[in-house]
Amino acid sequence: MRLLSRAVAAAALVCLAGLSTVSSAQAPAPSPVAAPLVARAAARPAALVPTPPTPPPVAIPGVPPLPAPELEAFVDGVIRDAMSANQIPGVTVSVVQNGQTVLKKGYGFARLEPTARPVDPDRTLFRVASISKTFTWIALMREVEAGRIRLDSPVNLYLPEQVQVRDQGFTTPVRVRDLMSHTPGFEDRALGQLFERDPARVRPQLVYLRQERPRRVFEPGTTPSYSNYGVNLAGAALAYVSQQPFERIIERDITGPLGMSRTTFRDPYPARPDLPAPMPAALAADVADGFFWTGAGWRKRPYEFTSHGAPAGGASTTSADMARYMTMVLNGGTLDGAVIYGPRTAEAFRTPQWRPHPGIAGPAHGFLPFPLPGGRTGWGHDGVLLSFRSSMILVPELGLGVFIATNAESGERLTSQLAGRIVQRFYGPAPSLPEPGSQWLKANASAFEGQYVANRRSFHGLEKLIGLVDGRVQVRVSDAGVLLISGRSGTSRWVPVGTGGQFRQADGWRPLAFEMKNGRAVGYFTAGGVGGFQRVGLFGGMGWFSNLGLLTLIAAMATVAGVGLRMRLRDYRETPMQRRVSLVQTTQSVLWLVAAGAAGVWLGKTGDIAAIFFDWPGVWLLTASSCALVAAILSAANLVLLPLVWRGGRRVDSWTLGRKLRFTATAIFFAAFSVVLAIWGAIYPWAS
Repeated sequence: MRLLSRAVAAAALVCLAGLSTVSSAQAPAPSPVAAPLVARAAARPAALVPTPPTPPPVAIPGVPPLPAPELEAFVDGVIRDAMSANQIPGVTVSVVQNGQTVLKKGYGFARLEPTARPVDPDRTLFRVASISKTFTWIALMREVEAGRIRLDSPVNLYLPEQVQVRDQGFTTPVRVRDLMSHTPGFEDRALGQLFERDPARVRPQLVYLRQERPRRVFEPGTTPSYSNYGVNLAGAALAYVSQQPFERIIERDITGPLGMSRTTFRDPYPARPDLPAPMPAALAADVADGFFWTGAGWRKRPYEFTSHGAPAGGASTTSADMARYMTMVLNGGTLDGAVIYGPRTAEAFRTPQWRPHPGIAGPAHGFLPFPLPGGRTGWGHDGVLLSFRSSMILVPELGLGVFIATNAESGERLTSQLAGRIVQRFYGPAPSLPEPGSQWLKANASAFEGQYVANRRSFHGLEKLIGLVDGRVQVRVSDAGVLLISGRSGTSRWVPVGTGGQFRQADGWRPLAFEMKNGRAVGYFTAGGVGGFQRVGLFGGMGWFSNLGLLTLIAAMATVAGVGLRMRLRDYRETPMQRRVSLVQTTQSVLWLVAAGAAGVWLGKTGDIAAIFFDWPGVWLLTASSCALVAAILSAANLVLLPLVWRGGRRVDSWTLGRKLRFTATAIFFAAFSVVLAIWGAIYPWAS
């Protein structure tokens, strides 16, 4: 699942005094190895060498400015339709162009208790999750400009020993550059630790990074797999090099100089000596609540504490502050005389570092590419928390920036489409009819059809099971010659561009590119360059899991029912060994049924994703996994004892041939399903 975020804290002098608390856990003493590095950092000023302020932006030749009244009317219609159709309680939006704020507006409600409070674009703070990453990359590039961090150096040079990246069998070190392109090669773990509901469970950043260290599963710099952990490492490197907490760095170098007084990376928890100072009360009072639509009404969700991963998703901000932030980025790193970064960094934020495929642009030093109508490209980031959705997209060739955030997960479609719809409405081209299907694609359907699973997932334990199920899509070709990709979020339609495996969204403007080997797709990459899917092998399909699971459930019920039937028979023949293995198989059957029941109860809670994140793994899933583990062990024992069942004793004392066949089939079903569960990570309750 991706994390949203936005920007940082700062403002009134009284607030700055409260925010300046620095704990030793956030800024550790440098190790002897890193001492020269920190000494160089201390010898240099924190700010960049001043450069003459860039003149205020002017209208781009050939690009007519957005007409404010028409823009507001258009955005009003789009947002109000979406709020009504998708049950979105509150929305905040700002649009800037050529150094001016063209639109800044709030819709709906930020809070419903104790009384309804409308969204105020100047005052209401929304959680912007992964938009926060752009602040982290700006702060990091400032250190690169100052010569204190090098993009091609191993990130371990800039980290305290306890959180340095371990080899784990890989010889290539993870570089700073790999963190920015989301190619460090980490698995993605999130459940039970990415967000916290209880402020008492919030950990210092370095403790979190050490305790939640993911496994390395890909060679660095080779495979796109979006990584919150990687961004958090970048934030830890910033703190270590600067010997300042991450929150303070953002306030000092970005939000403070820009006058973003209502932007903060701090959470409203009770003050603790081992954590950064909490969010000032004046800001905490204006943070929008997050909501979940139950079908009968909105349910307020608890606050999601993210300070342990602040660099990846800890920002809360307003539309007004985001308007200033977008203007600064579009203006090449300057605003009102404040120089945040220089021209080379400005160019880096709109130049892809790498391409996972010739048809897909990768991140531009952390800023993600967004294909837009008319062949244009925007740069920015989306954000996702449990109860918030947001998007910030900058279009340099139009001098345009669009920010939008909602306080419910049902706002994802709105936030992901608004910028594109604005560009299409005012800068064309006009919407066209969906393209017809392709006869070539129909003829080559087998090269693409199949199941694919996301690179971004956990590769061990119970979370592996969730990733293999939730991150799985089915690719097929329709009778009309259109590629259909179906997953948890619905079905998308794609048409081929040429015959090399590149596709374009049939009713949109996003690209998709398959990696082909010997004329057959082995995976594909999504727009943005940080998402990839790999084709599953013969035994990795969902059919093995679901079909064997169904057979196991039927066999278990039949076995338990057979026990009652046999108890009513007076003349039932079996040897002592057959009696023992029958007892083992009956015990297995009961365990499988209990596991299925517990899993069913757990699945009943998945309608609200917050229940999964906050309560992971939960007693019901642990019960299901533990019962399945014991049943799997007994399955192995029954296979070993199977020859003794067939040998039997004297003919009159042994099972009939039919009974032996039923027992054998059941034993095989149980054993095969056990193997699948082991491969999918479902029978490792200790690795949750």
